[in-house]
Amino acid sequence: MGSLVTVVSDPARRRLVIEDCVALLEAEVDAKSGLSGLAIKAAYKAVKGARPGMVPQSMDALLDDFARATDPLWQECQAKGQDPRSFFVSRKLDTANALLAITDARAQRSPHPTLVKAYQGLRGVAVEHIGAAMPRLADLFVKHAR
Repeated sequence: MGSLVTVVSDPARRRLVIEDCVALLEAEVDAKSGLSGLAIKAAYKAVKGARPGMVPQSMDALLDDFARATDPLWQECQAKGQDPRSFFVSRKLDTANALLAITDARAQRSPHPTLVKAYQGLRGVAVEHIGAAMPRLADLFVKHAR
């Protein structure tokens, strides 16, 4: 049973995890529809346009905290021998709140008012959208930590 913290500590594996995290994020954004989907797509476009390479750089900056926050859930899933997709879907609120605690703190310290505004505009629906990403997130954990 692999530790997410250990995985992201290995430079070669970290690069692959970052690439897969960015792909996960882009797949989730692309899958959004309706008015909230348009807002999410616009905010993501603003983030990507703020600085070239910002999404992978931001993911790299957040990855250690994200791994520490989600590793206890991953370890619990593995210890119970549960299907990762089912486990993370059932614990989507816990997972989303763990991740959002990190991004909330980062947003408070950010020197980028445009990005903070975009983040705050979407924060109210973030738990729902992160929850929808649980199957892909579970697959990412399986791919890199098993």
